[in-house]
Amino acid sequence: MSLSTLNIDKEWTLFLDRDGVINKRLEDDYVKKWVEFEFIEDVLKALEIFDKKFGRIVIVTNQQGIGKRLMRTEDLELIHKNMQYEISFFKGRIDKVYFSPYLASENHADRKPGIGMALKAKRDFPEIDFSRSVMVGDSGSDIEFGKAAGMHTVFIGAENKYGADFLFPSLHAFAMEL
Repeated sequence: MSLSTLNIDKEWTLFLDRDGVINKRLEDDYVKKWVEFEFIEDVLKALEIFDKKFGRIVIVTNQQGIGKRLMRTEDLELIHKNMQYEISFFKGRIDKVYFSPYLASENHADRKPGIGMALKAKRDFPEIDFSRSVMVGDSGSDIEFGKAAGMHTVFIGAENKYGADFLFPSLHAFAMEL
């Protein structure tokens, strides 16, 4: 299967992980405030391309730093507000950000690989068709999430360790193939 055979158009939805896909992941830590958030190189260009290709673009992100009490929900919402402002300033778009504040040990349905955030997106945007959706992530739980919901999957990294449908070194490299 190649990307071109998917015939991606405005009826498709793009699901994106955040840390390690949109912004640089902090080693053994969490992005707890805006000053710690740094876009990965060329991500803003990729999001501008996605705006023209996809009907919906949503972020689905596990944020257990809240569950660990290292940050507050309000801190995360401010990060996402600033992130969305920057993305829109550079002609990109994020329709909505969904996050799971639960600890991994809780096995909550809203925490990836559970598909709770996908179901919330479908409730908010009934036109979403998971068979016409792409999940982009950099972890096994991202790929499991996409597959469990019936989406096509893209792994961002050096090697396809998790059986994703497609492998790209960066979000920008994926965007350039559309």
